[in-house]
Amino acid sequence: MHSAVMFLLFWSQFGAMLQLWGGLIQPHSSMVTANPAVAVPRRAPCILDDTVAMLREAVGEDGELTNSSLVLFGLCGTSSSSLLSELVEETRSNKREILKVLNPAAVLVSEEEDQEGIMLNFDLPQSFFLNPLLILAFETPLTVGNLEVTFSSRSLQPNTQSVCISEGTQYILLTGTPPEGSVEQKWRISAQTKSPDMKQTLKDLLTGGNSGNNVLVTPLLPLTSEQGTDARQSRGSGQSSQTSFLCELRRFLADVLPQGHAEALLFKLDSLQSLPPLTLGPTSSETLLAGIINSSAPTIISFNSWSSNFPVHQQQLALSPALLEELRQKLENREMEIMELMTQEKVPRRTAEKLERLKDLSGFQRKEPAADGGSQYHAFLLLKALQTVTHAYNMQKRLRATRAGSSGSQGGPNCGLQSLIVSFERHLLSPQRANINNCQGLCSFPLQSNVVNHAVLLLQHTQSNGAGVREPCCVPVAYDSLEVLGWDNVGSIFSIKPDIIAKECGCR
Repeated sequence: MHSAVMFLLFWSQFGAMLQLWGGLIQPHSSMVTANPAVAVPRRAPCILDDTVAMLREAVGEDGELTNSSLVLFGLCGTSSSSLLSELVEETRSNKREILKVLNPAAVLVSEEEDQEGIMLNFDLPQSFFLNPLLILAFETPLTVGNLEVTFSSRSLQPNTQSVCISEGTQYILLTGTPPEGSVEQKWRISAQTKSPDMKQTLKDLLTGGNSGNNVLVTPLLPLTSEQGTDARQSRGSGQSSQTSFLCELRRFLADVLPQGHAEALLFKLDSLQSLPPLTLGPTSSETLLAGIINSSAPTIISFNSWSSNFPVHQQQLALSPALLEELRQKLENREMEIMELMTQEKVPRRTAEKLERLKDLSGFQRKEPAADGGSQYHAFLLLKALQTVTHAYNMQKRLRATRAGSSGSQGGPNCGLQSLIVSFERHLLSPQRANINNCQGLCSFPLQSNVVNHAVLLLQHTQSNGAGVREPCCVPVAYDSLEVLGWDNVGSIFSIKPDIIAKECGCR
């Protein structure tokens, strides 16, 4: 990419955050700027890393932009893909971030009586780059149908540019005019649809529906390779590296875990009973850490406090040499299992690339005699994530085996495990769903394994026309726990929610 400036404008769709920003934006002003004296909420922590990841993965194995990438970035066809190709090339040539956060700027989306379209008004800070590139990034991929939008402004080059918004679009790319001198740029862009009856749909997209006319944005600057290196050295704090690692880990789990197709019922994770929470850190006991590392139970990573106070401190562990070596061995074994899943085409082909990036971000090198506390903590998180993935696919294998061998004597399936997906409230959980399984099927002669004498007598009694006695029921007889890792102002909080996932069934 040429020495170009890129501004990433993050359109938040959360009403609560928009209300917090309400005091910074005057509803009837055509151009406003943020008041630096007013405290503002933190930006979405993964906005940098997620955008870089989207750009890095925009090309297929042949090195060409994929059709899904054209949709993702709102391009109307391959003829308008040169900008995206340049940006992708620059992104893939840098191992680390190429985006830099600027100070938040207030933005107003207004509908003026003398205008057919919707006006976007905002200030861009002083810049010394040329040929600005503007990216509008929505919080999540859109769900609207086909919508062609024309953006017009003297700040754009060419002054009129078209984008194609469809289901799956998350970014909009626009090219701007070079800045005149070393002054702030005032952008005033008109957004207009070809179909006048779609104007309200466009307005809802830009304003987050009924949440108001104020749009929260986070501008970013791209960095050249040299600047990226300098920036990494200047930003090489533990907090920055930990945030990038967690963002990458969250994306990894979302991409690699089996996807549930049916809409799952929503439950509150906090409503489940838990064992007393444990604090993880350098002073954690060897016995506690060994038990968690050796546990194969799936783990949910809860980022619910991220928006306000996470990560506050660089999280660390202090493992003994013996436990550190055990952690390394388990990581190697889990990596081999993940690679086998990729060979079997059960996980995406880019899983190996994602895993290598996670290992690089963790800073945990297996050949080193020791690792610092931060990299130990990252390696611990990576192990728990890989254990969650392998647990999910092992359970899938068991469920298939149960279905293949469950033919009951009365024409129905014998008592056995069945899949049951539940979803947890979205407080930035990863994964957001869990397969807790369920036990279903017949309890009839010949009874299968996990049968107690009481069930045998019940079945004999009911088949002998015994009145007033229930038949044996197919129920779980063994469970796996669900582990939850979260953060507070002090550090990592680890809790265990017992008896969540049914892993064996029996007649009772």
